[in-house]
Amino acid sequence: MNTNAKIFMGIIVLLVIGVILTVVLGWGGTSVQGPGAYDEFAICLKDRGAVFYGAFWCPHCQSQKKLFGFSQKLLPYVECSTPDGRGQLPICTDKNIAGYPLWEFADGSRMGGEIPLEQLAEKTSCPLRQSESEASVLPVLPE
Repeated sequence: MNTNAKIFMGIIVLLVIGVILTVVLGWGGTSVQGPGAYDEFAICLKDRGAVFYGAFWCPHCQSQKKLFGFSQKLLPYVECSTPDGRGQLPICTDKNIAGYPLWEFADGSRMGGEIPLEQLAEKTSCPLRQSESEASVLPVLPE
């Protein structure tokens, strides 16, 4: 096989690999998320001085985030764990964060554990309502 044929085959192989990766990554969950149902609520929590401290390895922190659905990207979240999961970052040691998840509020009070959204709304006076884009999932049928 001559040099030009080898180059041509190399390019074809790279293109095939590129297409496969695009398909796998595109269907594998790296999709673009639209607005979340609780975007306004998450923004209000941040605006009212609430802070959510957690760790990536903490199952209760993951559960707390899941309550917010796509809106979790807007949470006032502070990661406390070191990347290896064996220590705590200074931002959290300085604040004496001893367990996760932990919510700290503007008045200095704290709540630990998985906190229901209704309780967070009550504590911060943030209105708990879903945005219309996610709240109206089912069509309304005429009677």
